[in-house]
Amino acid sequence: MLHGKKVVVVLPAYNAGKTLEQTYKEIPFDIVDEVILTDDKSSDNTVEEARRLGVNHIIEHQRNRGYGGNQKSCYDKALAIGADIVIMLHPDYQYTPALIPSMTYLIANGVYPAVVGSRILGKGALLGGMPMYKYIFNRMLTLTQNILMNQKLSEYHTGYRAFSADVLRAIDYNANSDDFVFDNQMLAQIFYKGFQVAEITCPTKYFDEASSINFRRSSIYGLGVLKVSMQYMLNKAGLLKTPYLRNK
Repeated sequence: MLHGKKVVVVLPAYNAGKTLEQTYKEIPFDIVDEVILTDDKSSDNTVEEARRLGVNHIIEHQRNRGYGGNQKSCYDKALAIGADIVIMLHPDYQYTPALIPSMTYLIANGVYPAVVGSRILGKGALLGGMPMYKYIFNRMLTLTQNILMNQKLSEYHTGYRAFSADVLRAIDYNANSDDFVFDNQMLAQIFYKGFQVAEITCPTKYFDEASSINFRRSSIYGLGVLKVSMQYMLNKAGLLKTPYLRNK
């Protein structure tokens, strides 16, 4: 609890058995009230590890729903248990849980309704081992998105995010893709509703157990991201009506 607001961390998990304990034990439980883990039909011991660690809520998908589908279950559950602030943290330990207080305070104090941890502010991405082609890909996509969406984020592709419950209730995140482009659709929805998004510098780690997508999937993702940005621009201009950007 922080300033009377219930803080919930959600962990969208897929084959995170080797890294879950380290991630979970670094969550600051002095302000975090509950943790939700949604397992997207992992083939390892993720669920068993979550039970051993005492995770408050464990949701097991009976089929693999994809990265976006996993997050939908997380946010649905967080709102159902009365969360006021929701932090989405990957359980693969690519992002440090140590930033949860900083992200949470910005929302709890009413400074911003949404916060993302940026790997690009500073030199965290390359120092943490991000492959050069992914770094260049990230920078090119972000520049194009900022132009098309008239925003000024340092990156749209981080998986470390925090939201007020008001933001989650205001957007129709369940209308988004179940794939990786979900994250960008969600940011588009948030901006379309007129919410502001803060960024904080976020170190990152690239190692064998950390989740990542290959070059082919990255290319498909990049095309999807550009499509989202074009849809946003055309909807803002009144030239298109995209379902996931409409009012709930």
